[in-house]
Amino acid sequence: MDLFNFNSQIFFSFLLTLFRVSIIIFFLPFFGAGTIPARVKALIALILSFFLWPYLKFPGTYFPAHPFDIFLILLGESILGLTLGLAVRFLFAAIQTGGQLIGFQMGFAMINVVDPVTGVSEAVTAHFLYMVSILTFLSLNGHLMLLKGLADSFKLVPPGSIFLAPELVDNILIFSSQIFVLAIKIAAPVMAALFLVDLALALISRAAPQMNVLFVGFPLKIAVGFIFLAFIFEFMVLYMQGFLSDLGKYFFYILKGI
Repeated sequence: MDLFNFNSQIFFSFLLTLFRVSIIIFFLPFFGAGTIPARVKALIALILSFFLWPYLKFPGTYFPAHPFDIFLILLGESILGLTLGLAVRFLFAAIQTGGQLIGFQMGFAMINVVDPVTGVSEAVTAHFLYMVSILTFLSLNGHLMLLKGLADSFKLVPPGSIFLAPELVDNILIFSSQIFVLAIKIAAPVMAALFLVDLALALISRAAPQMNVLFVGFPLKIAVGFIFLAFIFEFMVLYMQGFLSDLGKYFFYILKGI
């Protein structure tokens, strides 16, 4: 006699949803940040699973009986979460690379800080642009776009049906190639301004050799760099808006390859 009216198929169906949500939440930026406590991440994954599961209606028969098959499902969901997380992190990597180039041109290459999210040592300007990009991403409801992509992944790739196609590798390579292009676009105004400053200092040193150009050059380059650094925020917002408008298309191509 079943006193609690327990249905194992319903439990297994919810478990399949929880597998994907918890793994993808771990890999997505902002949600999977190292600064967020593990208990908060687990609570977010549990709440999202409860909200998504009634609309998915996966049969519990999808859940495998053999432990090795369960391991394969977890491995496939990890690949899916890693791939979706990479598609979003490419944008932030491009912004950080642009900030690294700006810091090198301004003379901040020796002043590094440790990013609490990635644990990587980077220039002050790179970390500053990264924090600004995160705030811009949240203000444009980018976190909601990530959750929408998570929900759409269940429709395109049901649990246990992950298969890596050659198109996935091609799409990842195309996305990764845009890191350096976007980094140059972001850093171009500051780099061009600092190049003109270096050119002017070189002409001054030739015209007046007795003048200490190095003493004047460092504070001048820093001041010009900060002035033009304020101009690139509008470009960052435009790039972020364009990326978020195409984020659904990027996720569709990636999920199609999986």
